[in-house]
Amino acid sequence: MILDTLDNAGRYAALHPQFAAAFDYLRRLPAQPPESGRLNLDGEKLVAIYSAVPGRARDAARLECHRRYIDIQYVIAGCDEMGWAPLPACRRPAAAFSTEKDIQFFDDTPWSWVAAAAGSFCIFFPDDAHAPLVGSGHIHKVVLKIEV
Repeated sequence: MILDTLDNAGRYAALHPQFAAAFDYLRRLPAQPPESGRLNLDGEKLVAIYSAVPGRARDAARLECHRRYIDIQYVIAGCDEMGWAPLPACRRPAAAFSTEKDIQFFDDTPWSWVAAAAGSFCIFFPDDAHAPLVGSGHIHKVVLKIEV
């Protein structure tokens, strides 16, 4: 898991062939980005998913993981306090992994929480379980899904 600001995104461009394009997309977000929706930026290799929702309490957030995609979760407005745990430590699956949706949820407790304010992002790799959309206010974000 990586937490940083968009100003430092260049440090991570070499980690994956699609990261440079992903961060370039984030730098060019319009002043009024969409509140919801999905955009295929490079077929299924790079996808943007927008959401604008009220934050939820920590105990309402479930850890999740993905196998097909790396997430770059960029906060546009608000503060998203995201939970994290290493996937191998997750022992309480809530259901089987859904290949169709590329997601599995867990009832385990996050090991730590990070506050991602507007202008910052978290990168979650397939071995990072994460619990997003936690906060006391409105959270507007875009999640870039990058095919592994």
